[in-house]
Amino acid sequence: MSGSEKKEKQQGSNPADSRLGFYVYCIAETITAKQIAAQSLPAAIEDGAELELVTSGQLTAIASSVPLSIYGEDTLTERLTDATWTAVRAMRHEQVVEHFARRASVVPLRFGTIYLERIGIERMLLEKRKELGEIIERLRDREEWGVNVHCDRAAWFAGITSVSPRLRDLAKRAEQATPGQSYLMQKKIETLRADEARAEIIRVVDEIENTLRANSDEAKRLRVLKVETTEYGELKAKFAFLIQRSAFETFRESAENLARKNEELGIRLELTGPWPAYNFAAENITGKQVEK
Repeated sequence: MSGSEKKEKQQGSNPADSRLGFYVYCIAETITAKQIAAQSLPAAIEDGAELELVTSGQLTAIASSVPLSIYGEDTLTERLTDATWTAVRAMRHEQVVEHFARRASVVPLRFGTIYLERIGIERMLLEKRKELGEIIERLRDREEWGVNVHCDRAAWFAGITSVSPRLRDLAKRAEQATPGQSYLMQKKIETLRADEARAEIIRVVDEIENTLRANSDEAKRLRVLKVETTEYGELKAKFAFLIQRSAFETFRESAENLARKNEELGIRLELTGPWPAYNFAAENITGKQVEK
């Protein structure tokens, strides 16, 4: 690292630093971005700042100035430990991205993407113009929708015998067996119940994924934390689907059919969205925090 770079990094993390950096929300085509910006715009991430356009050719980044005393490389990490501060800024970030995404095809950037200088944004737009253009085209007239699969454990265990072919066969044989044999078969059913419940929930989740994938342009299975529980029960799976706006009703009907099919067994589908297509934009564009 050169002496000037070291100095710049130190200034960016100094609480007394009065310099301004640029917070970037999303990227859109220049013509469309200018049309949207000519209308009323939501608030920027920091009070007193205004949204502005940073343009390079046919691409434009929506940005606003931020104090590097807060958004510098080291100080931002510390700020993110403050849940209240982070929640307010994350909400403002979402409001800006959603404002543009509802009106145009955009590449949404992850929360906390900061450039130290305007020229850095311009350079990024120039160097990644081909990739950004392809993403914008792939996302055109499309939205991201989420589907969460919840499971009421008690209801699922209670109904697993009717779901599992293996347990269903044992139960049928137990009804026709002698009392002694029936008792042993019932004990075996109880022993197998937990294993069959795990196997069948995997099958049901796969069926949901495959069915909804067939009614979308792209699909991704998202990470589920082991500790994630909700008022609807255990969260067993999370999906993101990229859907053409014109095809959403077909997708929604398919999700509702799956929900009705599995409702009595304690499986609940939660449809969320529409969202800016974060999960279908390139990570090497949306993933970094502070850029020069």
